[in-house]
Amino acid sequence: MADASPASTREISPRSIIVLLIGLSACSTRAERETADLRCPEYVTRHAPLVWLHSYDRYMPSDLLTHIQHTSPALDGRQIPDLPALDLDNLEILNSFGDEVALTSNDDPTTYPPWLLGASPDADGRIHNATPCVVILVEKSESDLDAFYFYFYSYNEGPNVTQVLEPFDRLVNGGKAASGMHFGDHIGDWEHNMIRFRDGKPTGMYFSQHVDGESYGWDDAKLSKVDGRPIVYSACGSHANYPTPGDQIHNAVLIDYCDEGKRWDPVLSAYFYRFDADSFTLTRLDPPDESYPTPPPPSNLTSFFYYSGRWGDTSYPDSDPRQETVPRFKLRRFQTGPTGPRHKHLVRKGLKPDQRRKMGWMEWGVGVYMSLYPCCLRGWRAWVSMGLVGALVSAAVVGVVVGIRRHRTNKYRRLQAEDIPLDDWALEDDALLSSSEDEGSQKGQKWS
Repeated sequence: MADASPASTREISPRSIIVLLIGLSACSTRAERETADLRCPEYVTRHAPLVWLHSYDRYMPSDLLTHIQHTSPALDGRQIPDLPALDLDNLEILNSFGDEVALTSNDDPTTYPPWLLGASPDADGRIHNATPCVVILVEKSESDLDAFYFYFYSYNEGPNVTQVLEPFDRLVNGGKAASGMHFGDHIGDWEHNMIRFRDGKPTGMYFSQHVDGESYGWDDAKLSKVDGRPIVYSACGSHANYPTPGDQIHNAVLIDYCDEGKRWDPVLSAYFYRFDADSFTLTRLDPPDESYPTPPPPSNLTSFFYYSGRWGDTSYPDSDPRQETVPRFKLRRFQTGPTGPRHKHLVRKGLKPDQRRKMGWMEWGVGVYMSLYPCCLRGWRAWVSMGLVGALVSAAVVGVVVGIRRHRTNKYRRLQAEDIPLDDWALEDDALLSSSEDEGSQKGQKWS
């Protein structure tokens, strides 16, 4: 029998075994860390909002992909030709045509096609066969994280005359507006809440409401919670978010209606992402646990985020029979659809967006008027207020006149009391001692 070679009989030293085990442990730890980095933190869903949809709202949360499949990209009202089938993985190719591209409905919205109506949640708050929620995490530091919960609806229904406060309801109550026509409708609707976390604990929350929004500390009495999850009330039609039910006034003269209609748990049908602001990169995350649906592995589902255009039709021209205009205020029945999550101020210092919109003079004036209307300008109060204003103006005018007269009198008295210089006294004495005859004789002597 031949002798075994030295290589075959060489023993592995204990040191080599230790080094090998350390290497395997490091690889395992790194893999676990990478897996954890690609999984949404559990506290993000544990404190996620619960949304009450309005009882009479027929426009429910909508699936993102279904919305894309029922629209066609258009630019300046003309459909863009020769495009591939669009989905969540390639929607950003539309950016090559500019930022004014609009996902235009393939159906007439006034016919209320089923896809515009969205999908209703079941008794457990879950929406089946649709994904209307997008959760985007923005890490501000090692301890601070902003979690954005975006809710998508394929249709936004604006207010009608019954949602306009007096006395402005009389100004818009004409034409088709009087018959209950809604104004401010648009295809596509993105709303959101944002919860700020520090070391995994919530500290504050933001509610998007039309063109503005409100923020609250986590312990604010206006926030109601169930098992650590804040309750959100979605307004009928407009889907603006509020912390309490009932009538909500916005833009000074409009009313949103909120109640406990259908309960929706958005994170049960959501996509999860992490956004890196420095590189402007969106990364898909796995749900916190297996109870949440996971997208197919080959799909990245991030391209829709980078799309910079509109998620609905451009406002129809006046020549379009579907378009109507409310008299005096020039409010249109159909407005242009919204932009997507990338435009919703994902990076902010406070709970509210850093860039606040500028209020126009008309809106400011309406706000001032409505703040005075209940106490000073309604009914007989207007006459009392006008009388008070008239009295104040009259008193101000009288005060100015009296002040001017006193100023003039005091100035006259000061002039009388002023001392006349000695030189002036001497000149006056010479004038008194002389006469016109003396002046004439002096002149005659001069010329003689």
